[in-house]
Amino acid sequence: MSRTSPSRRGLLFGSAAVSAGALLTACTSNEPKQQAQPAGGTPAAADKPGQAVTIGFAGPQADHGWLNAINQNAKSRAATYPDVTLEITEGSNDTAAQIGQVQTLINKKVDVLVILPADGKALTQVGLQAMRAGIPVVNLDRVFASPQAYRCWIGGDNYGMGLNAGTYIGEQLKDKPNAKVVELAGLDNLELTRQRSQGFDDALKNYPNITKVARQAADFTVESGQAKMAQLLQAQPAFDALWKIDDDQGDGAVRAIAQAGRDDFLMVGGAGAKSAMDAIKAGTGVLKATVLYPPTMAASAIDLARALGQGKGVGGLAELEIPSSLTLYSAVVTKENVDDYLPTGFN
Repeated sequence: MSRTSPSRRGLLFGSAAVSAGALLTACTSNEPKQQAQPAGGTPAAADKPGQAVTIGFAGPQADHGWLNAINQNAKSRAATYPDVTLEITEGSNDTAAQIGQVQTLINKKVDVLVILPADGKALTQVGLQAMRAGIPVVNLDRVFASPQAYRCWIGGDNYGMGLNAGTYIGEQLKDKPNAKVVELAGLDNLELTRQRSQGFDDALKNYPNITKVARQAADFTVESGQAKMAQLLQAQPAFDALWKIDDDQGDGAVRAIAQAGRDDFLMVGGAGAKSAMDAIKAGTGVLKATVLYPPTMAASAIDLARALGQGKGVGGLAELEIPSSLTLYSAVVTKENVDDYLPTGFN
């Protein structure tokens, strides 16, 4: 399981969004369920209200499109359940502030906690505190340092993102001799960046005709994406494909590409922003696909928390309990399937 490391930007980077939602909205009953709607939509219609559950949610500061989508997915999913009350804290990337917020939720005696920690290691003790107080914790995306600090972990697959992006590009270029690719990566001090790059490189090993000729790290912002992409374009006058591992900084990359008047390569994004999906659907630019790191994981975390609070398992599985971990799939969104995933796109 690929898990992220602590950092302010470390939260950044599917049939994931759809299939995980379909499975998890069935968490709260053993009765047959209809398929769930993605992106915080209506849960399974047959999922009747049950025992009232108060869920405490401690999420991130929304200083990035994906992070804002995490908070919105949690809120909108909770609102679909008449038996769920959501106690939500003000998002914070300050570890001391978030620890205080979680302790307040513990003192309120919420039934379940969903925590996307600003720093998984730093918040491990407060996760342990909650578990010892009898409050089960759903650890969202950034993992605590001890498995005893959470009942269930749910998050994305950074290595899988790179692997699937590299495989998609490889299949597009497999018949082109001496093909060249470049990578617009994220912050190199983050484990998630290393995992995405490693997955990408491992995928390309299956295509001996393809060489990665350049890699430039950015810092998950539009501004850095534009500046670093401009540098890549100047240094590499000709290449066949680009992987930009984050759609937010990818918006900046698109600006740099347009300013340079380049349209001689294909581009694959990462995360699943609505702007990227709109561009893929339009089909008029270099962006041909994006690999999901679905923020709908926050909606699924609410589903899991409700199931824990009601003492129920996951519909469709023989197990009486919910899983201890769930890694979401990094689906590749293309023009052929973009309509399926467009409802999950974030701004």
